[in-house]
Amino acid sequence: MSSRIFAGLQYLLPQHGLSRLMHAAVRIRQPWIKNAMIRAVCKLYRVDLAEAACDSLESFACFNAFFTRALKPDARPICSEPHAIACPADGAISQIGTIEGRMLFQAKGHRFGLVELLGGDEIQAAKFENGHFVTVYLSPRDYHRIHLPVAGTLTAMTHVPGELFSVNVATTENIPKLFARNERVICHFDTAAGPMAVILVGAIFVSSIETVWHGEVTPPRSKTIRQWDYSEQHLTFERGAEIGRFNMGSTVIVLFGADRVRWIPGFQAGTSVKMGMALGFFR
Repeated sequence: MSSRIFAGLQYLLPQHGLSRLMHAAVRIRQPWIKNAMIRAVCKLYRVDLAEAACDSLESFACFNAFFTRALKPDARPICSEPHAIACPADGAISQIGTIEGRMLFQAKGHRFGLVELLGGDEIQAAKFENGHFVTVYLSPRDYHRIHLPVAGTLTAMTHVPGELFSVNVATTENIPKLFARNERVICHFDTAAGPMAVILVGAIFVSSIETVWHGEVTPPRSKTIRQWDYSEQHLTFERGAEIGRFNMGSTVIVLFGADRVRWIPGFQAGTSVKMGMALGFFR
């Protein structure tokens, strides 16, 4: 009952207004303000700063710099098997499995459509029909940079405006088609595993989503879908390369085509994962 109430209240919140306020708040550079915010989050979520490249609270220019902190070079080794699929982020598995036709499983009987998730793009959706997917949820304590699961070449990017519901367990179990409703940035790659999409899903208080090749994609806010074509730019990334980050936490979804991926047994909803560990193998 409490989780349904929590999810229901989010329909009433000024989601984008709160996100704009958060965007400003996490960039305050007054030392006593930003240090107090960092200390509060470290205490509340038991953040392990020993892994951070910079482990002094005072050294972060603002709260957002702390939240999107880099890690020490050896903190997240990337799986070394030739055909392994690396986990794109720290967090917990929300769902992992097979795309049933053009439907993905969300939670507790909730499903959402592949075409809806990809912003209505029928051509891209056809590439992933009966394919494979993994959804990773990033909590406020996690490392918030997103890395590439398989080496690939960027072909396109799409920004789909939408709602900003929370993406925690309570909300995924109670908000229908959550990931196809929330704002998201869809990155398409050509890889040795065939077409791959990495989708950065926004959420309440996620004040910004950015990629390494574009910078901040949102803000600015948009009421219409925006698209970028990179097919002629030959932007290639190695497995484990950083491709983007959430300025505040959210969810990343990775899609592969049919008959291309075998997930490692044992991964299921709620399994804790670290960026770089092997989730499966591609053919």
